Amino acid sequence: MKELLKKLRKYEIQIRKAINNQMQGDFHSVFKGSGIEFDDVRTYQYGDDIRTIDWNVSAKGHGMYVKTFKEEKEQIVFFILDVSASQEIGKTGLKKIDIAKEIASVLSLSALRESSQVGMLCFSDTKEKYIKPDKGQKHGYEIISTIYKLKPTSLKTDLNEAIRYTLGLMKKRAVIILISDFIDEGYLDNFKLMCNKHDVVAIQLAELREMRFPMLGIIPVFDKESKRTVWMNTSSFSFRKRINNTFIENRKKLQETCKKNKASYIQILTHEDFVPKLVKLFRHRKHIA
Repeated sequence: MKELLKKLRKYEIQIRKAINNQMQGDFHSVFKGSGIEFDDVRTYQYGDDIRTIDWNVSAKGHGMYVKTFKEEKEQIVFFILDVSASQEIGKTGLKKIDIAKEIASVLSLSALRESSQVGMLCFSDTKEKYIKPDKGQKHGYEIISTIYKLKPTSLKTDLNEAIRYTLGLMKKRAVIILISDFIDEGYLDNFKLMCNKHDVVAIQLAELREMRFPMLGIIPVFDKESKRTVWMNTSSFSFRKRINNTFIENRKKLQETCKKNKASYIQILTHEDFVPKLVKLFRHRKHIA
């Protein structure tokens, strides 16, 4: 655990330094609250937006009043972490699940350092673990320890159920970071709803072989989620085209959905250094904050 924390701290420092050096200001805007909450009422002044008029108070006959708002200072950062069997693809130590845990851990530490409340849902096709949003360094260690010790009870994936569950939990606007390979169907409607209610970051993980399947002839392919073995001709043009097209189409659909619904999106491959990509993502988020 000590070595893991040392590694995560190194990543966090790299990200923090890169953002602070390349942009004016500090790291806080990466997790800055974008919501507003009702504060008070005051008398109407010339030029006030009529949409802010509090008709209930004004109806009492003591003049026209408008609502005033303040920025929500205490931001909630909530992670949805895919721990299903499809995340187990890749080399030892570089599986999608390994990278997912590292990213979730690094960003949790960063968010907690900025005084955000951090929570997490680990999911497969069911709730595997829910960590209630809280603050402080001790909470960060609890999150990291929990996700690294977690042994999922199910092998399957249900993104739609994970998003639906999160929507039920998160009543106030939050930064929601969804880390998954997004190998699933039927989740986009609820994903759009989540984007409309929250500030969403989609981090899609992929392994190189999912994009360019090697030509190995006729081989048994084991599906970890269904626990079935199917014989496939991996040298077949139609097989390779289907694999490649499915991957490209799924990624394109997710990217377009994020763009249309003002969500942030990045893809991270398991063999590459994810720090520069996170820096690029957060630099963009800071610019528009």
